[in-house]
Amino acid sequence: MAQRTFARTALLLTALSAAASANAQPPWQPQKAVEIVVPTAAGGINDQLARVIQKTLQDQKMKAPSVVMNKPGGNQALAVVYLTQHPADAHYLLYTTPTLFTNQLAGLTPARYDALTPLALLLVEHTVFTVRTDSHYRDMRELLAQLKSDPDAVAFGMVSRGGPNHLALAQAVRAAGADPRKLKIAVFKTNAESMTALVGGHLHAVASSLSAALPQVQAGRARILAITAPQRMTGTLAAVPTLAEQGVAVKVVSNWRAVFGARDITAQQVAYWEAALARTVSSDEWKQQMEANQLQTRFMRSSELAAYLQGEYEATRLVMADLGLSK
Repeated sequence: MAQRTFARTALLLTALSAAASANAQPPWQPQKAVEIVVPTAAGGINDQLARVIQKTLQDQKMKAPSVVMNKPGGNQALAVVYLTQHPADAHYLLYTTPTLFTNQLAGLTPARYDALTPLALLLVEHTVFTVRTDSHYRDMRELLAQLKSDPDAVAFGMVSRGGPNHLALAQAVRAAGADPRKLKIAVFKTNAESMTALVGGHLHAVASSLSAALPQVQAGRARILAITAPQRMTGTLAAVPTLAEQGVAVKVVSNWRAVFGARDITAQQVAYWEAALARTVSSDEWKQQMEANQLQTRFMRSSELAAYLQGEYEATRLVMADLGLSK
């Protein structure tokens, strides 16, 4: 009897010792170079914000180095494919947009957003519709009227087909009684490139994020016809009317920016990146970038972001189905 009691006690002590040893393990940290993958080319706002993330990670004394990897192409699908090639490896981060949804829904890629690991939501942007300063289109109503009578008369620039800016434009066009499937669209590697083409006279209009249009607008080379915000912005953008003010009552899908990890990374690795990205959005560098680009931080951790993405995915699916853009 005493021997059995001793054996049970020994087993219990062994289990407790193993648990204590596991708990004593230091928290996970990157052990090799971290790649921050961006689905657009260098120079655009996505690239700029990814480089702020890179700098703030290094400022946090992360022992491993980090690098921004631009992987444009495939309507932003190449970056996602690249991440899926590194399962269970937490040294790869993807800074991405709702194109992650729309590529799948449009049948451009079989890659599903929920096959990746959501780490943190960073911000939500608004879409703007921009023309050259000397354009004869005075407001969004005139532009939409032109599209209704002759869809081929206006050449639009944007960063991806089926992305949030394209969907916002398509919703406005549908609300005006025109066919969004007949839009004339040129796709660029970054929204900054599409804005350069606009001011160079190669396009009539651009549907982009506000931050991408802002430099050309501030330089006096372009002006914004409308913004998808629920109400007018303040400061230098106070004169820009919303879509709703111009009689276009549509609820556009969110134009979010988030960071994902590869599938099958551990809870400890998720927790590390959640904390690191929370420190990023609290940094002076991040706040300065938000202010300079008329952006506002909207931070969510992994579990909250996962729930948010489920709702956004369903909303995007319904919009794309209604517009005839899904497969």
